[in-house]
Amino acid sequence: MKQTILGSNGQIAEELARELRKKYTTDLRLVSRKPKQINGDDELFAANLLDAQKTSEAVAGSAIVYLTVGLPMDTAMMEEQFPVMMQHVIAACKQHQAKLVFFDNTYMYAQNNIPQTEESAFEPVGRKGRVRAQVAQLLLNEINAKTLEAVICRAPEFYGPGKTQSITNTTIFEALKQHKKLRVFINDNVLRTLIWTPDASKATALIGNTASAYNQTWHLPCDDNRLTYKQFIEQVGLVYNKKITYTVLPKWLLILGGLFNSRAKEIQELLPRYATDNIFDSTKFKANFPQFRVTTYAEGIRLIAEEN
Repeated sequence: MKQTILGSNGQIAEELARELRKKYTTDLRLVSRKPKQINGDDELFAANLLDAQKTSEAVAGSAIVYLTVGLPMDTAMMEEQFPVMMQHVIAACKQHQAKLVFFDNTYMYAQNNIPQTEESAFEPVGRKGRVRAQVAQLLLNEINAKTLEAVICRAPEFYGPGKTQSITNTTIFEALKQHKKLRVFINDNVLRTLIWTPDASKATALIGNTASAYNQTWHLPCDDNRLTYKQFIEQVGLVYNKKITYTVLPKWLLILGGLFNSRAKEIQELLPRYATDNIFDSTKFKANFPQFRVTTYAEGIRLIAEEN
């Protein structure tokens, strides 16, 4: 049974490809503009998902398709490209009768301390949130109309090994690696929910290969022993066996930085989530897949330290 990953070069896709090859299929197709081998015997297919015909060709013959494409932190690009990509992927999956597994984030949720569940309403703050809500809704419309068998796998902010890209990885682990001062956005005393990227990929593979999991949204599993950034960095210090200092960057400074730095400007829409507790609830997944072992924060930090 052929399974295909669209957007196969990122950290989530790489871990997903390893998990699929290990547990679920020997027939794996990896699709991106410049696909690379992950398992050694993957089928590679070069395609731009902005091209409807190439997207159709990339999906052809697949039983299950995973959409894990990631775009740069560029709002205009997201608005221009992401809805088009989703439309092309939906059309291709319907044409070739493939199931679709969409790896999604939480930008469309309200940025407050109310626990986020699969039933949470879309209340986007800013343009990134609105385009992510639009893209998710395109797929939900197909699910609700019963015109496509699909599932949404949603994850909060990442932390993880390899080339994991996230604010936490950049401001903490990359800073440590480069012997730079660690930074925390706005408040170091609010609870964070972070997902270990290999767990996110493994859970996505499990959901994709569970027939009863389709036609709904799943929050991917996270360690429920949530930490503040203060506690998280203390844990990092224990693992690295050294006292680690850090700077809390106030909101006004981050806003000021956006006047001079394009990346700082792009993250401003996400700042409210760093001022309050972030409670991403993955109870549904844990209840339905009790055998899945979630990586603890202490374990994840130790694995990153061993890698660095």
